[in-house]
Amino acid sequence: MSGRSAPVGGLLQLKAVDLEFGAVRALQGIDLRIGAGERVALIGANGSGKSTLLRVLHGLLAPTRGALLRDGAVRQAMLFQRPYMLRTSALNNVALGLWIAGRKWAQAREGALQALAAVELSEVALRNARSLSGGQQQRLALARAWSLKPDLLFLDEPTSSLDPHAKREVEALMAQFAQDGMTLVFASHNLGQVKRLATRVVYLEHGRLLADLPVHDFFNGPQLRDTSREADLFLKGELA
Repeated sequence: MSGRSAPVGGLLQLKAVDLEFGAVRALQGIDLRIGAGERVALIGANGSGKSTLLRVLHGLLAPTRGALLRDGAVRQAMLFQRPYMLRTSALNNVALGLWIAGRKWAQAREGALQALAAVELSEVALRNARSLSGGQQQRLALARAWSLKPDLLFLDEPTSSLDPHAKREVEALMAQFAQDGMTLVFASHNLGQVKRLATRVVYLEHGRLLADLPVHDFFNGPQLRDTSREADLFLKGELA
C-alpha cells in the first residue's frame, strides 16, 4: 500500500513493509524513515535487498504488505547502476526529460546545457550518449537527475563499474548535490565511499533491516558484528 499523506518528521516512511516475489520474501518487516538533508547508505551482501528497497522507496515496486507514506510535494528521481542512454546526443538525453516534464523545447535545451555544465560535460554535449565512457555516462545520468531539481535522489551502486578516477568524479558530484540540500539514498558495496558520503547507514541481510545507525556509530560500534556472523564477514571485506 502506498499513500501521499506526509510522514511525520520525514520525506517518506516505510511501515512494516514486506515484498514478495512468488515464494521469495525479498523484504521483511521494513520500518524506515528518510528525513530531509540526510545521506543514507544502504549496505549489505549481494541479495540482501538493497536494490529492491530502493525501488520500493521510489515507488517502482509496491509493497505486498505494509505501507509507503510520502510527502506528495517532494520531487524525486533515481539513478540506476547502468543508466539507459537514448540513441541521441548527450544534450538531448537531458533536454527530453525536461520537455516531458512540461518545459518548452527551448527552455528544456537551456536547462540541459546548464545541467551538462554542472557535471563538466559541456564539451561532449553533441556527442551520441552511447559513445561516452562509463564514467561520462554516469555523470550524464546525474545531469538528467539534477536538471529536474529533485528534493530526493535514489542511487543504485552509482560507481560500481567505474574506474577510480570516474568514481572520484561521481562521488564529488554526489557530495555537491548533498551540499546544495538534496537528500541522497544510495546503495553501495564500497565501505570507503559510505564513510566518505553517508550520514547514516542502513544494513540489510536477507531482506531484513538489522541496523540503522549514524555512520560513526555503525563503523565504530561492536553491536552488529557481535549479533551477525554475515555482517562481521561483510564489514571485513570477506563477503561480497
